[in-house]
Amino acid sequence: MPMPGSCEVVTSGSAARSEEKPAFVLSRGVVLLFAVACGAAVANVYFSQPLLVTMGHDLAMSPALVGSVVTLTHVGYGVGLFFLVPLGDVADRRRLVVGQLLLLVAALVVVAAARTAAILLAGMAAVGLLSVVTQTLVAFAASLAPPAERGRVVGLVTGGVVIGILLARTASGLLADLTGWRSVYLASASLTALLALVLHRVLPRHSDTPPAALRYGQFLRSTITLFARERLLRLRALFGLLIFAAFSTLWSSVALPLSEAPYFLSHSAIGALGLIGVAGALAATVAGRLNDRGLSRRTTGIALALLVASWLPLSFTRGSLWALAVGVVLLDLAVQAVHVTNQTLIHALHPDAGSRLIGGYMVFYSVGSATGAVAATSLYSVAGWDAVCALGAAFSCVGLVLWACTRHSAPDAAARPSSRTQPW
Repeated sequence: MPMPGSCEVVTSGSAARSEEKPAFVLSRGVVLLFAVACGAAVANVYFSQPLLVTMGHDLAMSPALVGSVVTLTHVGYGVGLFFLVPLGDVADRRRLVVGQLLLLVAALVVVAAARTAAILLAGMAAVGLLSVVTQTLVAFAASLAPPAERGRVVGLVTGGVVIGILLARTASGLLADLTGWRSVYLASASLTALLALVLHRVLPRHSDTPPAALRYGQFLRSTITLFARERLLRLRALFGLLIFAAFSTLWSSVALPLSEAPYFLSHSAIGALGLIGVAGALAATVAGRLNDRGLSRRTTGIALALLVASWLPLSFTRGSLWALAVGVVLLDLAVQAVHVTNQTLIHALHPDAGSRLIGGYMVFYSVGSATGAVAATSLYSVAGWDAVCALGAAFSCVGLVLWACTRHSAPDAAARPSSRTQPW
């Protein structure tokens, strides 16, 4: 009989077994392989953004139809987060990762070879759906890491995700200028196939025995049950929604003022901003180590304060590219720090349900990203860059206020990754 206040969820093994130190040795080289694979997979979601005009001209697509390329990719990604990522809790994760990567290769080839708009759109939806292998890899890495090092490992792997997002537009723009937009997807298909081969050789097999007679519908409902019963998960999901709304507010609209007076920057030059953001993403890997030391509450508060502060230099973008650079570094550092802390803490709630936890959390990430993008681009057209910065600062301030109101909440002892960690 469960103790009062405990959480009953459908899991693939006992919590005690999942917390044992895994026999597989997670070396730094393997962690870096996870990071590279995550970055390469998630980049496929963002490759199309600087290529939309060229794609439209090549396939004679209307502006509205061209815009649906990005929409369908993100819809596919959102569907995959809920329906595919949770499978990592019951399937052999190595086979699941390799299988999804090989299917992703096929989807990328379909996009590269598309001769009609219908085939392109179907291929992009499939690319988004299968790119969620990124989150399966994050959960896999977290499950292989010893509890005392889980924050550091999640920090490094998530750093790969953020770098992939930031560099995707730069890489696709440069490669398309040289050899055409189709080469972007052919190159990605080749890299993905290579990663599938390497991961098949390196990754261990699933060590837990999946539960018998577990229906897929019940399995998915258990994800909703986790959100209903775990206050920490709900709170961290809200943090994720707010920080990625702020993140998307910047990155979905910053090209607009930079392409106008007084800068008139090219698409390649604007895409190079991602290189500046990488500095913030790399610096934020420290957040994982701080979480391992029991400083997650303090790390979250400081990062959210930096996120609010980042919008001050960003508001001077029209007058100074240096101010823009400072703001980009601060914003990416803050977002990455909170994101790493979120994933480390929620995985520790139920390590044997790690894929469901991270998949469900990332649904909030998708909602936040979509909200920020739609709101920022719409607001810029009617009120300009200052209004966009005010919107981003508002998302950030709500996150900081939420942290201030909940930081003294008494956490459930069972939710602590370790005895020294403060989950809020």
